[in-house]
Amino acid sequence: MEKGELKLGEMETLFKNKEKFYSLKDASRWASNYLKKNVTESNIAYLVNYGRINKAKNNGSISVDISELKNYYDSFFGKREIHWKNQLGEDLNWHLSFDFLKEADTTKHVHRLHPYKGKFIPQLVEYFLDNHTDEFKKEVFFHKGDIILDPFCGSGTALVQSNELGMHAVGIDISAFNALISNVKIGKYDLFALQEEVTKITRLLRAFNSKRNILQFDAELTEILSSFDNEFFPSPEYKQKVRQNFIDENSYGREKSNEFLKTYWKLVQKYGIALKQSSDGNFLEKWYLRPIRDEIDFAFAQIKSIQNVDIKKAISIIFSRTIRSCRATTHADLATLIEPVTTTYYCAKHGKICKPLFTILNWWERYSKDTIVRLSTFNKLRTETFQHCLVGDSRVIDIVGKLENKCPDLASLVKNKKIDGIFSSPPYVGLIDYHEQHAYAYDLFGFERNDESEIGPLYKGNGKEARESYVQGISDALINCKKFLKPDFNVFLVANDKHNLYPVIAEKSGMEIVNRFRRPVLNRSEKDKGAYSEIIFQMKGLE
Repeated sequence: MEKGELKLGEMETLFKNKEKFYSLKDASRWASNYLKKNVTESNIAYLVNYGRINKAKNNGSISVDISELKNYYDSFFGKREIHWKNQLGEDLNWHLSFDFLKEADTTKHVHRLHPYKGKFIPQLVEYFLDNHTDEFKKEVFFHKGDIILDPFCGSGTALVQSNELGMHAVGIDISAFNALISNVKIGKYDLFALQEEVTKITRLLRAFNSKRNILQFDAELTEILSSFDNEFFPSPEYKQKVRQNFIDENSYGREKSNEFLKTYWKLVQKYGIALKQSSDGNFLEKWYLRPIRDEIDFAFAQIKSIQNVDIKKAISIIFSRTIRSCRATTHADLATLIEPVTTTYYCAKHGKICKPLFTILNWWERYSKDTIVRLSTFNKLRTETFQHCLVGDSRVIDIVGKLENKCPDLASLVKNKKIDGIFSSPPYVGLIDYHEQHAYAYDLFGFERNDESEIGPLYKGNGKEARESYVQGISDALINCKKFLKPDFNVFLVANDKHNLYPVIAEKSGMEIVNRFRRPVLNRSEKDKGAYSEIIFQMKGLE
């Protein structure tokens, strides 16, 4: 009999017990028998702490409703946790699934200022940086006033959370645009002045559009298209018929799309709308309709004239987020960009005929309001600490020297105190081209691209040569960063590591892996929703 397992008859006694509230100890024993696997008191406490089940106090101690516990284990969430642990192993740290959080929590305040592929959620950073302990995290690694380094900064999640927790932080990224996103997130602004500039640009955009037929064209097209969709794609009847195979979605969608195109071209001719640009040599020319591109050029000219540099940067991020949403593509292909779209089309995502965008105005206004709210929210949480993301190559960068030009106060802290540790998510092998995901911004803002300096980019694949180059690149970055770390540093690197590269990386970097925290990754954008995990490697320097 396993330790803690109920003897025959004891379980029956618990079931027959008229008391429905059990102590954590008895609840863990019952759950172990019910699931036929070891369930600890900490496992039950986790369910209580994160609101899976309610708690009650009985003589000063915490108790749980056993029927509520059973309902949880029988639910989708409970079954998924059990299934994933059976597939991936009992060392899977479900604390790090964060499945109790809503999207609004994982994209809180400035974390959603701009889309970015491959970022981790802020709660993962908090878990390792804050001062709590649990059955997996048995010690506190960082404290207020410490300095954190993220040598693969991305969109600045670690910098923002360091600020929230009262820690200083340095970021490094090879992409100038990534650094802009990060620094805008942690920047301080006169929000009244920011609102004034936004209002001014909005007013000028409206005046610009009033001189063109585009808003009238878009309004009439939207009205006619809405009537057409209501007639031929009524909701929810249409989707129900598709699911029941009464309608062949592909042929019906194609038929109605072709039918509506006649109306579309008549409106284009009526208002004299020029759809295509004169060439498609770069991203801005290929992926934007002519009316959108005209607005982009006009609005960007207004942004360039802003005198306050910090406000100009913040508005540049609003503008970048806006034009990203206005690319000439179908709704289903927004993330992948297959072919530019210049006409109305059947949209499988929405189950009706949809249209491309002809003006940036609606998205500009929406994102402007959202950004100001998010910056205001973060202002109430921020601490008086220093954070800055440097543009550079982590393999060779002189952190102190670069900081002295950009953030002298932070440079002084790093020079005198040294950095306490690293929390970062290095690029995965052959997964993302980090410059290409923001190609429109590089075309618009004129940033220098450093694609050739990316570590593990998509275009190099994940073959043997690419993996060897990746190992060397990450190792070189860690070796360089070690020069700025305290002797007793902690390094936390988030990686899937399906190629088992990180033991080699640790060795080449003069470090050792002292712990592995495996977390389930639940909110994946891929269609594959199967069991998937990533590892947070904890490394320390060799004695």
